[in-house]
Amino acid sequence: MEYKTTEALAEALRKLIPAADIRVAEPMEGHSTFRAGGAADLFIDLESVADLRTCVTLLSREEMPFFLLGRGSNLLVSDKGYPGAVLHLCGAAFKELVIEETKLTAGASVTLHQAAQAAYEAGLSGMEALSGIPGTVGGALTMNAGAYGTEMKDVVQRVTALDLRQLSETEEGIVRLSAEEMCFAYRGSVAKTRPLVFLEAELALTPGQQEDIRARMQELQAKRTEKQPLEFPSAGSTFKRPEGHFAGKLIEDAGLRGYRAGGAQVSEKHCGFIINTGGATATDILTLMRQVRDRVRETSGVTLEPEVMILGEEF
Repeated sequence: MEYKTTEALAEALRKLIPAADIRVAEPMEGHSTFRAGGAADLFIDLESVADLRTCVTLLSREEMPFFLLGRGSNLLVSDKGYPGAVLHLCGAAFKELVIEETKLTAGASVTLHQAAQAAYEAGLSGMEALSGIPGTVGGALTMNAGAYGTEMKDVVQRVTALDLRQLSETEEGIVRLSAEEMCFAYRGSVAKTRPLVFLEAELALTPGQQEDIRARMQELQAKRTEKQPLEFPSAGSTFKRPEGHFAGKLIEDAGLRGYRAGGAQVSEKHCGFIINTGGATATDILTLMRQVRDRVRETSGVTLEPEVMILGEEF
């Protein structure tokens, strides 16, 4: 390793990527919808694919782990912090949104709400159920995000990505993957086994009546408001749905509705959500997650797995 300190590595990155905003020891509570968590060693706002390529090449050479951040809507960073770099794709290149006939092409930093709104305005159906998920296209591709019977796999036609195994002086590493090559599964994709940074997705939608599309979006938003604790910071569904079960029902049956650890609480409105009632630390949230997992295992024999991505600490 050439650079002995994080500050020295940050300075080297600033010289290589002058357009990037690079911060050392960045608190992550402001970058997560849980509103909790420690600091990342580095936090890097990137403007272009070229800057991303340069950045990950140096980080890999220095053996510094890195994590791609969208809106932080499915993320919990340990109070111990993250001993690596958090990369945020914020440039215009990652926010492009184009519609051609029934194809919607969206950059990785486009939010699902923005994509769904553009589809509605173009009279295209298929994004309604995804419109209320508070994440980006890139994050949604990574975890095959879904809601109310629709997942990303149902609309994705092709994905453009940066393959980190193919970066070299002679290769740019850009690859294009079909829907089949994305290997979508429940809350997972090819990203679990292949080091990819998703850059753009082409979504195949279908023509529809605007009033019908809007009515469906409003109906689903009303359901979310009625059944989910949207008034509190959270990361959505905390645990994956176990096969043959619903996580929220298992948690409720274990007698954990309203159960607390510090400022973290199992939502009384929806037991599948752990919420920050005010001032919760990441330790509070992790402690509660572990207690819920253990109690549910004792009462049902089912071991819950986190849907939330945890950085800096083992679950």
